[in-house]
Amino acid sequence: QVQLVESGGGLVQAGGSLRLACVASGLSFNTYAMGWWRQAAGKEREFVAAISRMNHTPYYGDSVKGRFTISRDNAKNTLYLHMNNLIPEETAVYFCVEYRGSYYYSLAMVGNWGQGPQVTVST
Repeated sequence: QVQLVESGGGLVQAGGSLRLACVASGLSFNTYAMGWWRQAAGKEREFVAAISRMNHTPYYGDSVKGRFTISRDNAKNTLYLHMNNLIPEETAVYFCVEYRGSYYYSLAMVGNWGQGPQVTVST
């Protein structure tokens, strides 16, 4: 059974930084592309970032490019998301995901979801 367990959410002031981590189990971590999605209250889920399994190539949503960094440590089965210069509009639940396909911008490619920690950015 695949489990994705996130940590690192919380409250931060606008302009601040947070790091999310996701520990995966029940899968061969280094054979899966991984990523992060988020969902704000009353809105649809939004692609944030993904990282390929082979070359660790990162992909980002347009709104986070230059501020967020996705990385992975295959030895620790852990995925990270470093978020800098956060804005209040980025208040959301952030989900760690495992991909079953290679088009990372599509919900249909997501295999499993973590429980999603809350990230709240205050003004």
